[in-house]
Amino acid sequence: MKLSIIDQCPVPAGFTTADAFRNTIELARLADRLGFERYWIAEHHATGAFASPAPEVLIARVGAETSHIRVGSGGVMLPHYSPMKVAETFRVLHALYPGRIDLGIGRAPGGSPLDSFALRRDRSAQPTEDDFPKQLLELIAFLHGGFRPDHAFSRIELSPAMPGAPEVWLLGSSMWSAAAAAQLGLPYAFAHFIDPTHTRAAVEYYRSHFIASNELSQPVAILGIGAICAPTDAEAERMASSVRLFVRHARQGKRGPIPTPEEALAELGPGPLPDDVMMRETGEWPRAIIGTPFHVRDTLVDIASVLHIDEVMLVTVVHDHQARMRSHELLAKAFNLISIHTPAH
Repeated sequence: MKLSIIDQCPVPAGFTTADAFRNTIELARLADRLGFERYWIAEHHATGAFASPAPEVLIARVGAETSHIRVGSGGVMLPHYSPMKVAETFRVLHALYPGRIDLGIGRAPGGSPLDSFALRRDRSAQPTEDDFPKQLLELIAFLHGGFRPDHAFSRIELSPAMPGAPEVWLLGSSMWSAAAAAQLGLPYAFAHFIDPTHTRAAVEYYRSHFIASNELSQPVAILGIGAICAPTDAEAERMASSVRLFVRHARQGKRGPIPTPEEALAELGPGPLPDDVMMRETGEWPRAIIGTPFHVRDTLVDIASVLHIDEVMLVTVVHDHQARMRSHELLAKAFNLISIHTPAH
């Protein structure tokens, strides 16, 4: 089974966003060497917890720091942007790293309603109706020259012009995204770590309703899921306490850095509390798998076999960057990934 990473660029308490960027680069280099399939960078706005408001900038740097792994967005929140501008940006990335760029597209705001308002170019009127489907079709047409001859945009020669295009993925955590990906014939990444309620139903609907497109003849799905791995269950649970407290604080409107395990355990206590969102699961499987390498591996394999997928994308938010690196190393070894030895940068 293929392993991939989605990086939210977590900012650990006591460190800076510059440290978070260095952590991203170091983890991407490691993932490239270990044989991970792809490395996606999330988009989050106006938060002290995640240093990733501009994934396209980090994609450019990560692409330069790696040699084999696919690099992309997880994802670009398209409602904020012009489809043509997104297409141009990712065509530049595709020209720099041909055959390695993924353009993951999301519909969520990636921030609060106020953040979304501030990101809007035109604030003179109330927001228009949801035109995400139109935006998505326009983006695909720009990337693949798909405008009708009588469409005004068909006369635009998008640059840089070169063969191929970035691979477009639709991201989501709902039945709507599953239906849209199936209808448009796009590869689909389901964000189980955001909302596990509809995981099986969404992936099965996508597969059963998939319509082949010019770019994809068969359905292709990835599951995005939390994973925190350590040599012992106790250490993995200790690492996970940081994200448990972060989630609790986020629900209270606090969006500060990722707390230390010591701070988390002091506030949360030794066991999960009734309001612990990570423990109050609503889906068939937990949104994060926490434990030893073989426990995490076996659980991921079981989920993947049920969903008939061959790739999982891991999100690992902990305070200790070295522990996060070690978590991915342990899983790469447990899954027998093929390490690729590349020259040091």
